[in-house]
Amino acid sequence: MSVTVYYEKDADLGQLKGKKIVIIGYGSQGRAHALNLHDSGLDVTVAVRAGSPTMDKVKADGLKAQPMAEAVKDADLIAFLLPDPSQPAVYNQFVAPVCKKGLTLLFAHGFNVHFNQIQAPAEVDVIMVAPKGPGKLVRDLYVAGQGVPCLLAIEQDASGQAKANGLAYAMGLGGARAGVIQTSFKEETETDLFGEQAVLCGGLAALMKMGFETLVEAGYAPEMAYFECINEVKLIVDLIYEGGLKKMRHFISDTAKWGDITRGPRVIDEGVRENMREILEEIQNGEFAREWVLENQANRPVYNALLKREAEHPVEEVGERLRGMMKWLEK
Repeated sequence: MSVTVYYEKDADLGQLKGKKIVIIGYGSQGRAHALNLHDSGLDVTVAVRAGSPTMDKVKADGLKAQPMAEAVKDADLIAFLLPDPSQPAVYNQFVAPVCKKGLTLLFAHGFNVHFNQIQAPAEVDVIMVAPKGPGKLVRDLYVAGQGVPCLLAIEQDASGQAKANGLAYAMGLGGARAGVIQTSFKEETETDLFGEQAVLCGGLAALMKMGFETLVEAGYAPEMAYFECINEVKLIVDLIYEGGLKKMRHFISDTAKWGDITRGPRVIDEGVRENMREILEEIQNGEFAREWVLENQANRPVYNALLKREAEHPVEEVGERLRGMMKWLEK
């Protein structure tokens, strides 16, 4: 299925000129959005909770900061750049009371909108502009005259200007320099969650740990197991990031390539594919979202217990010790 991609020629920054853009959340993404939009000549205000030390950080960056309630009351566009679990409470307390015709709510991830944790009134525009890179990269590439590709999705277009405003926002971030890909809240949310769970975080972490455990159980030194199953993953992923599987296979040995194409399918087999399909179904039918929302409402008992168990895995102790030998990591 082909996608539509927009560039600077398709965007008009003037759509947001003279509009008050409020950023909620000043972590990695929030700071990058605020600085890039400000440097693009837009009117940016960072909303901060009363008494938060973030107020000083924002002002030190040369940006305007206001208490949350004051910032949102006359906003034209409010960007939610908080962690997913924090967004509904902030929306209900501060934003819902000021929702009015002409307001745009912008998200960088679709979880809360797609799974109905935030339900905006019909007269409000609801859009997504999601840079496909961490906040530091979003900022660094903007400063260098480049940009990180962005996703654009429109959930509600009450004004008829939602798409134009989204493209203007992406242009202000620098994303239109690289390309803005049209998607939907559903597609972005479900593919993002699946990628995290089945491949990037859950799948990769489980694969590395199982490889480490298999070698250690067979009597090999934990240090050797760590180097072969974990440390060298970065070398391979960097090659794939730069030029796909083709570049990775160009640079590894013929022996490694033969093992790759003959043994890889035995590790990640049809049973794994079936597990992936089940994970995707749980995302699509809302089971994962319900589980995560309830876990947060219960103050995360299972989440905290599982993270504690993971932190105590032997691979962490071995890794910490070996990384102590790698002085180049101490930057």
